[in-house]
Amino acid sequence: MRKYIFILAALCCLTASAASNKKKAKKAEPVVAKVDTIPARDFSYLFGRANTNGLKDYLVQRMGIDTTFMADFVQGFDASGMTEADRRMKARLAGMEIREQVEKQIIPQIARQIDDSLQILQPEVFVAGFRAGLSGQNDLMANVSADSAQTVIRKQMDYYQTAQMERKYGDNRRAGEEFLAKNAKEKDVVTTKSGLQYKVLTKGEGEVPTATQKVKVNYEGRLIDGTVFDSSYKRNEPATFGCNQVIKGWTEALTMMPVGSKWELYIPQELAYGPQDKGTIKPFSMLIFTVELLSIEK
Repeated sequence: MRKYIFILAALCCLTASAASNKKKAKKAEPVVAKVDTIPARDFSYLFGRANTNGLKDYLVQRMGIDTTFMADFVQGFDASGMTEADRRMKARLAGMEIREQVEKQIIPQIARQIDDSLQILQPEVFVAGFRAGLSGQNDLMANVSADSAQTVIRKQMDYYQTAQMERKYGDNRRAGEEFLAKNAKEKDVVTTKSGLQYKVLTKGEGEVPTATQKVKVNYEGRLIDGTVFDSSYKRNEPATFGCNQVIKGWTEALTMMPVGSKWELYIPQELAYGPQDKGTIKPFSMLIFTVELLSIEK
């Protein structure tokens, strides 16, 4: 990229110089200005040398080359082809570079995905498995196919991440379960097979929407501690959306509500956002909504 930038800059300079001389020539007519030149050999040499500007920095910063070995770099630059020894060295250097990436990037990244607070991933065993996968030698689990290994890894990662979420946000789930168990005993509260709970505040007499229809509603959503996280009432603007474009608890409720109804919904976390973090709504949060079904949008 530096080379192309320099070439463009050089061409721009030449063009600008030519344009400048041409302009002067017009002013000084009929005398034509003579353009000074250097031999093509000198021009080519200087152009080549100029294109090395910044190369040493690139070799050091991006390729990790020690500048004390520049003579070796030049020797490789001058080589017309690679010998077997060169190819061996290239493979060895690639292996060293990949090992550094494994230790400094891949292993820490995987460890963060599992859990920063636990030392589950064992780096030396990971490297041994990595090595066996590359060489096919000393494979301690040669009887496990690649597909089976991927399945095991995926399931175990899911387990670790679920366990991590439970450690961090399990209290939210338990609080929701306790609330719903107590709320189910309240007067006029209905519990469906899915676990959704609702209470009819205003009984509507209109049409009941289907899952594929759009509806217009007013609503307010809050956590069990009373925190309001969303409200169309505060915005003074009803919301319009498809019944199947919202969380499961909403879809189930909307497809039971006649137009004109106003219900209070008590939505278990598994029918809401589950393990997702939605900012104010933390993972495994049970949600409470006041929903007023205004109309079905045709």
